[in-house]
Amino acid sequence: MSSKIELLKIRDFGEIITDTFGFIRENFKPLIKCFFIFCGFFLVGAAVFSALEQVKAVHAINNFRVDTPNSFLGRNSNYPFNMFGIEYLMIFIFYLLSFAATHVTVLSYMCLYKEKGNIPPEPYEVWGYFKHFYIKVFFSGILLIIMLSVAAVFCLVPAFYLAPIFSIIFPIMIIENSSFGYAFNKSFKLVHKNFWTTFGATFIMVIIVYVAALVIIMPISALNLSSMFLHFGKGTPMSLTVAIISGVIEQLSSILYLLPIITAGLCYFSLAEETEGAGLMGRISQMGNATPENNLPEEEY
Repeated sequence: MSSKIELLKIRDFGEIITDTFGFIRENFKPLIKCFFIFCGFFLVGAAVFSALEQVKAVHAINNFRVDTPNSFLGRNSNYPFNMFGIEYLMIFIFYLLSFAATHVTVLSYMCLYKEKGNIPPEPYEVWGYFKHFYIKVFFSGILLIIMLSVAAVFCLVPAFYLAPIFSIIFPIMIIENSSFGYAFNKSFKLVHKNFWTTFGATFIMVIIVYVAALVIIMPISALNLSSMFLHFGKGTPMSLTVAIISGVIEQLSSILYLLPIITAGLCYFSLAEETEGAGLMGRISQMGNATPENNLPEEEY
């Protein structure tokens, strides 16, 4: 029987990566169950509009003809701009909704896992956290995305510097039940002395997820593109089924983004333990106690 993952402990770069996979392996079924319960609606919404966008793209491509030398300046002159519409906006909106839901679900799960003594929580327990933090995390996420985008536009260096710091803001907000301002300030203090460990762990995990997503999406995307180029301008319909499946699989692959969120949570626990020693002090305070303290008031959400 594999040992339980102790969240509140100091970890180096390698241990963060290893324990990320260890945590998802240990909690795969209950965590995925919570993920689909609380994030499934947003995934379905994104998949529907992604499929509609793919249908629109297929329709535009299948109606494209290279009949005359002036076809690019004639009735097809607005291609591919006529492919853009409400679908792209709705995909973006559902992405933001899913982004917040995934972070709240995973981090709430990890918080409850720690509080229950390394025991997987039930969905109704995660729901208590979810309904309390979702709106707060949603608007905080929009603000962080804007800040990172501005930093990336002016110079990539500030964006790379801020990314690992911003990655632990949500863990602080949820695990410590704090405001955005408090979490924002504390994230700088925690990451200050361990920047490269946090940056390296989050960066490597993002690369792993990106490559894994490419492996999943690439085969069907290649089939889609080959169909388009082989029949481009010939009036032969591009495969609508392949296009729809491609859009759906692209959204379902978002399950991979559980991994970098877990990594961010482990980075927070490691930094908090190293800075504050909460886990060690808690174990010391329990020494000699025959029974755990059960008369603590329950926090309401």
